[in-house]
Amino acid sequence: MPQTPHYLIDMARLRANMEKVAHLREASGAKALLALKCFATWSVFDLMRDYMDGTTSSSLYELRLGHETFGKETHAYSVAWADHEIDEAVGYADKIIFNSLSQLDRFGAKAAGIATGLRLNPRFSTSGFDLADPARPFSRLGEGDVERLESALDRISGVMIHYNCENGDFDLFDRQLTRIEDEFGAILKRLDWVSLGGGIHFTGQGYPLDRLADRLKAFQDRFGVQAYLEPGEASITNTTTLEVSVLDIIDTGKPVAIVDSSTEAHMLDLLIYRQDARLPQEGDHRYQIAGKTCLAGDIFGEAGFDRPLRIGDRVSIQDAAGYSMVKKNWFNGVAMPAIARREEDGTIRTVRSFGYDEYKGSLS
Repeated sequence: MPQTPHYLIDMARLRANMEKVAHLREASGAKALLALKCFATWSVFDLMRDYMDGTTSSSLYELRLGHETFGKETHAYSVAWADHEIDEAVGYADKIIFNSLSQLDRFGAKAAGIATGLRLNPRFSTSGFDLADPARPFSRLGEGDVERLESALDRISGVMIHYNCENGDFDLFDRQLTRIEDEFGAILKRLDWVSLGGGIHFTGQGYPLDRLADRLKAFQDRFGVQAYLEPGEASITNTTTLEVSVLDIIDTGKPVAIVDSSTEAHMLDLLIYRQDARLPQEGDHRYQIAGKTCLAGDIFGEAGFDRPLRIGDRVSIQDAAGYSMVKKNWFNGVAMPAIARREEDGTIRTVRSFGYDEYKGSLS
């Protein structure tokens, strides 16, 4: 077992998710692109590319990574492309999606050789977090005015609509897609492709996958479009743990186990969204699991064990891939977690480790 901390990707669990993606693609006719903003650990793309149609990106570097390491279809999106980026971006992309009419006006001619689209903001979403809500007041994420969208139809072949967030409710997805059909149907009928974005938790246990497939097929048939999904979290949910070790145990009025990792550095979304990590809840020996940085609130959450913890014990933090590995950082100079794979035969191998040179090289 590698030295902690490390992210451990379970390849059997990853394949199980990929098989659901493949089933949905086959049953619905929709295509699936990995959302690199959520997960970009390219050392496992050797498995994922057999089940997916390509990647979608949020920046030039993500775009290039998808082009170089995943291949297949490569969709390029950015909230705003810069002048010095656009030529390189067009060179990597099969489709480029502009966030606004002004970006389309400015760079559309540069993208003349590839499929071009706009982001459509339906002005509603499933997000329960204002921070992540693309339909929040004064949102800058996409065009939502029908007249403005219609004025661009002679220059685009598709739209991207990202409005789901951690949505495991098929009926809610169905209702909101119906609303999009009703409000934007005249536009959709004039397009070749529509991306419905990510945030649909269709790989979750008990999700009605075949109902989703039927709904996507009906959508495509009605409007004559190729539908795309952009599963990020759905692709890798429940596949990866953050493995940590207990460094110290103190009593502050409650038992606290300090581990060799950090929310601030290694699972930043926990702090951003004020959530607890998925920790063991196996017994009555209760501990607060805390990180080793000097941030007072560097706390993973409360855990339960079937025996008292000891210094040196290892703790597995579940579901540590999505929006964690892409956000890891060197805060406090805490050692960056290595990346390891548990192969389907049970063997574990380290794919990448990080040392002082990487820390030093991240600054100047």
